Amino acid sequence: MSFDELLDQAGGLGRFQIFQLVLFCVTNILTYPHIVLENFTAATPDHRCWVQILDNDTVSGNVTRTFSQDALLRISIPLDSNLKPEKCRRFILPQWQLLHLNETVTNTAEPDTEPCIDGWVYDRSYFPSTIITEWDLVCESQSLKSVVQTLFMTGSLLGSLIYSLLSDRFGRKVVYQWCLLQLGIVDTAAAFAPTFLIYCILRFWAGLSVMTIMINAFCLMSEWTISKRKSVGVVLMMSSYSIGQMFLGGLAFAIRSWHTLHLAMSVPLLVLLLPSRKLVESFRWLIVTNQLEKGVKELRRVAHINGKKNAEETLTIEFVKSTIQKELDAVQVKPSIFQLFHAPKALNVIRCLFSFHFRFSYGVSLYGLILNLQHLGSNIFLFQVLFGAIMLTARLVSLWTLNYMGRRTNQILFSFLAGVSILVNTFLPQEMQTLHVSLATLGVGSVSAAGTGCTLHQIELLPTVFRSTLGGIVTGFQRTGAMLAPLLMTFLGYSLHLPWIIYGVIILFSGLVILPLPETRNQPLVNTLQDVENNTKYSRKVKQEDTSTKVTQF
Repeated sequence: MSFDELLDQAGGLGRFQIFQLVLFCVTNILTYPHIVLENFTAATPDHRCWVQILDNDTVSGNVTRTFSQDALLRISIPLDSNLKPEKCRRFILPQWQLLHLNETVTNTAEPDTEPCIDGWVYDRSYFPSTIITEWDLVCESQSLKSVVQTLFMTGSLLGSLIYSLLSDRFGRKVVYQWCLLQLGIVDTAAAFAPTFLIYCILRFWAGLSVMTIMINAFCLMSEWTISKRKSVGVVLMMSSYSIGQMFLGGLAFAIRSWHTLHLAMSVPLLVLLLPSRKLVESFRWLIVTNQLEKGVKELRRVAHINGKKNAEETLTIEFVKSTIQKELDAVQVKPSIFQLFHAPKALNVIRCLFSFHFRFSYGVSLYGLILNLQHLGSNIFLFQVLFGAIMLTARLVSLWTLNYMGRRTNQILFSFLAGVSILVNTFLPQEMQTLHVSLATLGVGSVSAAGTGCTLHQIELLPTVFRSTLGGIVTGFQRTGAMLAPLLMTFLGYSLHLPWIIYGVIILFSGLVILPLPETRNQPLVNTLQDVENNTKYSRKVKQEDTSTKVTQF
């Protein structure tokens, strides 16, 4: 409990911790929507082929005096299997005979059609402009929308790996500020992209920084917060993601132009650079990287902000050394990330089974749901707000389950509930729309609640000395799942149920890998590899004592 004792001396939950938490939550509200921005900036409106008789002002002006718009549409555009106008083909010549279907038709041959060689006409009543209408990403090019989302997720995967290594090398604060600056500049530039290729490059670049902002915020928050308050901080920060989704839904409803929406979500990030200068580098990271004097200086600074007037006298280097002597001894030899492969077997179980598999499954299912709002209905603004609200509620509920049921039970319970909800929803008849929406929101809420427990469990399991690096690797697996999620929708061409079955099954069985993990509720953060081994032994000892007690009582 040595680091927690130092935090108590500096103010375990004072003005600094509140300022830090508020800043991170506000930043997350503006950062998280960049992940799902294509729900609105890449929304696909109704469209049809451009035809001269309808859309050429000179020709249509004369014809429409005799025939209605519906009649001209009928003779120009064929109908699909649902008796709606085709979106990707048109008649080569106007089929005037279709206006007289009740009369005897001598020629029953199918009229010749062709692709939309002259472009498309879009319904701009809902969205005046999106990247779909900007660069005609429909019909043969409709898969390019998934390419944009996949490139962004690929960027976030690489960024979480690269910047997490840099965070453990140069500190959390400086990398956090750099990524905030990068995201603000790059996504502002994306609003003025002249071509689709440049837009894709800029979105990939934006993806490099978005996850690091959230990872480093968690690291700084957890490393400046005492153990018994950590779950509250984690839940509040993850709740800010849900508020960000709701905020995006409301803002997108008010701002329908994709250029303006991009700017509205990006420029405020540059403004947040000013208050981020008040952040303090993690004293845990400074100490475990052999920067004791600087760590004590930062600890005194936080104590001063929290109103501890005698911090200079109490928080001396000698006092800090005596309090955390065990940790100092453990870091005299600089640890290497490769030492993890020589750690106890339980550590390998933690890293491989829990961190990798669960985060991958979580990424596939969560982003499979929130990136495909148009598959649930036409009012994507309402679904965005609804999903944000249910995710916020689920994360607040998980605060109770995390504190009273533990980290493992939270993840197992909610991952099972999420998988069942998604699978049942997959096979419901389309006519039961209300039940469809209800099960979809329940599934999203359960996935987010499981993810909240996963994040807190991960923070408490990973040692401080490698927390950003390992957190980046773990998040990299989540990003891999997020990359896979939009690509799975291409399976709709084979089966309308297959992508949703995969989303449900993968999260349903992910809870099984939580079973061999140690419970970390009310345990202090681990700072070195030795702490991980000690915690593992302690968990086994507690489990054996519980078993012995039950046998004795029996």
